[in-house]
Amino acid sequence: MNPIFKTVGVVGAGAMGRGIAQIAAQAGSLVKIFDMQTDAVTKAIAGVEAQWDKLAEKQRINPQQVSDYKKALQPATRLSDLADCDLVIEAIVERLDIKKSLFAELEDLVRPTAVLVTNTSSLSVTAIASALKRPEQFAGYHFFNPVPLMKVVEVIAGIKTNPEICQDLGQFAAQMGHKAVQAQDTPGFIVNHAGRGYGTEALRIVSEGIADFATIDRILKDQVGFKLGPFELMDLTALDVSHPVMESIYQQYYHEPRYRPSVITAQRLAGGIVGKKVGEGFYKYTEGVAIWPAEPPVPVVPDMPPVWVSTRAVRRAELLQLLKDLGAKIETGASPSAQALSIVAPLGFDVTTVAIVERLDPARTIGIDFLIDDKTTKRRVLATNPATRADMRDAAHALFARDGKPVSMIRDSGGFVTQRVVATIVNIACDICQQGVCTPQDLETAVTLGLGYPMGPLTMGDKFGPTELLEVLFNVQTVYGDPRYRPSPWLRRRGAIGLSLSHVES
Repeated sequence: MNPIFKTVGVVGAGAMGRGIAQIAAQAGSLVKIFDMQTDAVTKAIAGVEAQWDKLAEKQRINPQQVSDYKKALQPATRLSDLADCDLVIEAIVERLDIKKSLFAELEDLVRPTAVLVTNTSSLSVTAIASALKRPEQFAGYHFFNPVPLMKVVEVIAGIKTNPEICQDLGQFAAQMGHKAVQAQDTPGFIVNHAGRGYGTEALRIVSEGIADFATIDRILKDQVGFKLGPFELMDLTALDVSHPVMESIYQQYYHEPRYRPSVITAQRLAGGIVGKKVGEGFYKYTEGVAIWPAEPPVPVVPDMPPVWVSTRAVRRAELLQLLKDLGAKIETGASPSAQALSIVAPLGFDVTTVAIVERLDPARTIGIDFLIDDKTTKRRVLATNPATRADMRDAAHALFARDGKPVSMIRDSGGFVTQRVVATIVNIACDICQQGVCTPQDLETAVTLGLGYPMGPLTMGDKFGPTELLEVLFNVQTVYGDPRYRPSPWLRRRGAIGLSLSHVES
């Protein structure tokens, strides 16, 4: 192999540092790993070598490769041992003062042509480089944990970074088996910025008493296809990692409402209930396995009332066909009878508002989320309003569960769980494009590889309908009067023609 950077230094022998050292050695570079704690370097090298031995046992690499890789990974006992490196990658504590001090020392040790990079996830690359004599040789190089498995790396240009450095870093990422995405030096870069919509909006929904943690996780996995629900994900990453990122991005964007953190995670972090690694987070864990609360049983309803569907319901024809398939007795009059269960399917508006506007009896009115084609989902979501009678709630639950598809009942809100979370994800992604943080193509790549979403946010927007999501945002903003739901100009301009069409833009 002929790596762009022949000799690579890694400062920091923690999980990130050892992962970076592993893939750099596999790319053919001579890798020197340094840490202030000598025993940490010894443990890191032993850990990486054990990984190679396991890969050889599984026949993913051959014995000769194992031997070559082990020879290429060397300990550095002093920082000055990195003086001959072509590239030095920092992976230490997320503190601006410590990183600046380290790079100032490194700059005096290495050759003028050497490239220095930081693995920071949330600090400004420009701020770290501010005291350097050669800031043009400095960039961000943000990997994700576990590095060998997470195949994306963000290449971040500071204000003074030489563009050729970023190109070289992108090529080296490819040599290491990773996909590089190019980002401007903005808070959260691409992945942590784009990820704000998933967890923060789910937290807001919980804080409003709309649904509990498990219900929201089930809805977003079964309706949209996320591998992990937002609360499962926060338990996995741990709140001592994810909550400070929420606060950092919110502060760096001067209290932009879209990124507002939640008191829920602040309280849990203060109480040490941070996630899976301590055995308790949003879920409790036994031997690393989450204990999920049971789903409420489907009510038994002997006498099902007739059903009337609002003429303003989204996907009304599909909803009527579904009710026919479920064996419902459907009323077709201009208004429901005094015995009928009224079904509304709004976008963004709450069930209470719809009932009042359409002059329906709130006690007999239930909402259903029909943003997404029912045939493509694994769960249906119904919403009561504060006046909904228990018998009407139970009848709706039993009716929509007749074919065996799970049903989640939530309380009334502006927008259902899926509508709010998906609209927020897409809106923030469009704002990233509006700001020119990265290209639309790199945004899609970064999110699918870095966050594990079932599709990129722009593709998600096109699939579920830019016009429909705009309507959700406008209506939720009307209900709450909250600027966090204001649509991005990028979404408003491109919504009518499709978000993915913008992928051709440079």
